[in-house]
Amino acid sequence: MPDYDEYEKAMRPEDITRLFVERSNAGDATGVAALYEENAVLAYPPGGQTVGREAIRELWEKVLAARPRFEPESPLPTLISDDIALTATVAKDGAGARAQVLRRQPDGSWLRLLDRPEFLQPTR
Repeated sequence: MPDYDEYEKAMRPEDITRLFVERSNAGDATGVAALYEENAVLAYPPGGQTVGREAIRELWEKVLAARPRFEPESPLPTLISDDIALTATVAKDGAGARAQVLRRQPDGSWLRLLDRPEFLQPTR
């Protein structure tokens, strides 16, 4: 079982996106999975869901095997209510926006609880 605690923690909700880009570009699926809670839900692949940190790690191993490059995206303002945060970025690939719900952990760090990496804008 991977040791997810060995990774740098997101101490602000906005840190998650930076850490995701760094770890993805390094091909580190375990590091990407460390950004998620144990029972997180990822709305990927398109039209489906991946549930749980281990399943998310396995999915990212497959995705990162193709060595995709990720670029930082412009963040939208973060919304925080108590220990829950909503973060979003404007997608550079034309997918509209990406949105994540994060939860503050007992140590003060933040982890993804819900992740929708592809949120298409409606066509007019």
